[in-house]
Amino acid sequence: MREYDFIVVGTGISGLSFALKAAASGKVAILTKRRPEISNTAWAQGGISCVADPQDSFEAHIADTIGAGAGLCEKNVVDTIIRSAPAAIEEMITQGVNFDREENGSFSLGREGGHTQRRILHARDTTGREISEKLLAAASREKNIDILENHFAIDLVTTAKLGLTGEENRIVGLYALDEACGKIITFRSEKIILCTGGSGRVYLYTTNPEVATGDGVAMAYRAGATVANMEFIQFPPTCLYHHELQNFLISEAVRGEGGVLIGKDGREFMSEYDSRGSLAPRDIVAQAIDHEIKRTGGPCVYVDISHRGKSYIKERFPNIYETCLSVGIDAAHKPIPVVPAAHYQCGGIQTSIDGATSINGLYAVGEVACTGLHGANRLASNSLLEGAVVAARCFEHAINYQASGHQSKNYNIPDWISGDAEDVDELVVIYHNWDEIRRLMWDYVSIVRTDKRLKRAATRLQNLRREVQEFYWNFKICPELLELRNLVETASLIVKCAQRRQESRGLHYTLDFPKSNDVKPPQNTLLKRESDRE
Repeated sequence: MREYDFIVVGTGISGLSFALKAAASGKVAILTKRRPEISNTAWAQGGISCVADPQDSFEAHIADTIGAGAGLCEKNVVDTIIRSAPAAIEEMITQGVNFDREENGSFSLGREGGHTQRRILHARDTTGREISEKLLAAASREKNIDILENHFAIDLVTTAKLGLTGEENRIVGLYALDEACGKIITFRSEKIILCTGGSGRVYLYTTNPEVATGDGVAMAYRAGATVANMEFIQFPPTCLYHHELQNFLISEAVRGEGGVLIGKDGREFMSEYDSRGSLAPRDIVAQAIDHEIKRTGGPCVYVDISHRGKSYIKERFPNIYETCLSVGIDAAHKPIPVVPAAHYQCGGIQTSIDGATSINGLYAVGEVACTGLHGANRLASNSLLEGAVVAARCFEHAINYQASGHQSKNYNIPDWISGDAEDVDELVVIYHNWDEIRRLMWDYVSIVRTDKRLKRAATRLQNLRREVQEFYWNFKICPELLELRNLVETASLIVKCAQRRQESRGLHYTLDFPKSNDVKPPQNTLLKRESDRE
């Protein structure tokens, strides 16, 4: 049994930001299933949105966010997070984060799809890496923070799970696999913060790192937390199309700096779909590219920024330029082949603007959570902002909750029992199921959906869940099995939410209901586990 005042799961901007604040108030454990530098944050290229130009305004940023969200944004959440951006940026700078600046010292601001103004702070085209490295370095210096790498959180422990039905359900701890020794460790804490990122790896083609397997959403759902709007999966339009690099994102900022989308015939096509052309919001651009690929029979489309010249491209997008060059694509002389790929989960564990979930003491911050900021479609570069702002508010909520008179109890959490489970001797079966989930999700539940495709996906996923459960109870725990378990759970939640939304809205587009249902105010799609048999 290991006990902490705060347990954070995940080492992206949300988890590190929370931990740095909480370290002054107690002992903090940060659990990460791989190395701490591997996170969705570290892979973020474009930047972080913040009103920082006299020509811009909070009102304009709020309007752009709500416009992209297709009617499902929580307006008070949008207002609060966007107005909190300057303070969040200043906090990051005090931790050593360096954003690009102009010669006069002002921020160098980029523009991305859906934004009416330049308001994207960046560090060349590796903004996430800069933030991740500086926050991780700051956390490593804190004596009150233990960073536990290769610790895979398995399941949450709640009072309901312990059979204590006479009180409100609250979090009391979690079980985690220490991969170094192969043992299951029991952690006790009454404040657990899930910052596990998204679930891009549920799809065959994704821009996400290998760790994005929906772990936080799956754990919270199994524990009884409410999950919202999982049907809204963002497919950024421009993932590099190349057999050697299948998950490299060509940042939205490339189009923000003048990149134009063209078809295989060299013709610009986005103006036929939206008056904003290549700078339309991501859902519109991704659907347009999907339509263009199917119309022409080509395997991809292209983004052309060659007219900006080699020196500018190498200076503004050094990582993108060198990565493309490594596979024989010189962006200064020819267009970059691109296709949509799964990138960002706009739904997640339903939370307040302070990260509080429906289970007392359990919080969720960042991509794993659904605060209402993104609605049915995330505005570019609002994700890092949400992680930083909500992490700060989450810490204040957790401290105030403790100070309000909540009495901690010394809950007795039983040790993990593995029983007579055998070692996993047929990993090939796990890999086969993993591959099948990702392929069926790509074929049936990606950019364009139908009731028939969703029904097929739901039927097969139901069978796969049974197979995975059998593996889970009959074999010893290993990371591959845990990820498969979470992957099939998250995929099932996406399909269930998609089946319930009988309209097209934002990132959810279905041929059976091609229009939005605007007769009544749009509703969130909410799911909650009702029994252990589900």
